Amino acid sequence: MCLVEVLIQKVNSFLKFIIALFLSLMAIFVFGNVVLRYAFNSGITWSEEVSRFLFIWLIFLGAILALKDNEHLGVDSIVKKLPLKGKKIMYIISNLLMLITLILVFDGSWKLTVMNIDQSAPATGMSYAYIYMIGMVMSVCMGLIIILRLFRVFFNKMSENEFIMTTDSEELVEQIELEHTNDGKGVKTP
Repeated sequence: MCLVEVLIQKVNSFLKFIIALFLSLMAIFVFGNVVLRYAFNSGITWSEEVSRFLFIWLIFLGAILALKDNEHLGVDSIVKKLPLKGKKIMYIISNLLMLITLILVFDGSWKLTVMNIDQSAPATGMSYAYIYMIGMVMSVCMGLIIILRLFRVFFNKMSENEFIMTTDSEELVEQIELEHTNDGKGVKTP
């Protein structure tokens, strides 16, 4: 594996760990607060607020992983009918449009982060900038994924089926079956 692929795998594993951690913390905070409210007639004042912050971060980090694995919604009925050159052109156009959108998201997130740096949440006192900062993190990470994809297109390192950016449910079943093989070559494990 090349250095870039190793780095991508490490970042992927890190993001999955952070998402699992955030989801666990959210469940603990919310469940603990419910138990405290109904059983002891008290509660943790900051748990709902922290859970909301974690949920926002969890969604944006999950969106990064979904882009990396082409799991966002998409319509590919026209693209599938195009010849290879047409698929390539549509792939480049769609990725450039996504890159432009991410630049706008980064700009808006930056402005909101700066604007809200002095505003603090009532229960925790945390700056609202932490909420808006995730937009910048997401934009940079997704932008890097898209730039890497465009480099792969321009240096002919993509197969024809990679230009279709959605996955049918039948294709997904085939992928899952291949992942559960001994060596990834179609030999199923007992």
